[in-house]
Amino acid sequence: MALARLRPARSLAVGAVLLTSALLVSGCSAILGPEEAQRDEPNGEVTAASDADVFSLQIGDCINQAESDAETEEFASLPVVPCAEPHNGEVYAELELEDGDFPGATTVEDQAMEHCHGQFEAFVGLSYDESTLIFWPMFPSEQSWELEDDRVIQCFVGPESMTETVTGTLAGAAV
Repeated sequence: MALARLRPARSLAVGAVLLTSALLVSGCSAILGPEEAQRDEPNGEVTAASDADVFSLQIGDCINQAESDAETEEFASLPVVPCAEPHNGEVYAELELEDGDFPGATTVEDQAMEHCHGQFEAFVGLSYDESTLIFWPMFPSEQSWELEDDRVIQCFVGPESMTETVTGTLAGAAV
């Protein structure tokens, strides 16, 4: 439930074992909207838990999304935490799409799934089929494409269940 839609939509697909399920994520926020994550100066790592604007997420950011959010279709922010704290997702790859007309939701989602699947093994250290982890992409919606010039696909990796958490980066985890 939101009072006003202040941020355009971004879409998020949750990859199940067969890479088939998808969630739509969009921006609807409080009047002031979400903020950028608190980061340290030298390397840009998140230093404190907060709700970060979905447009400010970076490779290496860790999130701790509640299981109850799995059914939510609209987001303005995601809960970021330092990766040293328990979390259930980490941004591991990005892809910037070419400018032009919005290619369609299915096309963008397919590109996102393909890119994230292709980057999974290089990050985790095992193929997707061998790993116990799952991935899911966040990608532009038509609204964010048009209103925010959003062209970025971001790939997240985490435990199969949102109730499970990990501590530290999953880079090279080979699990």
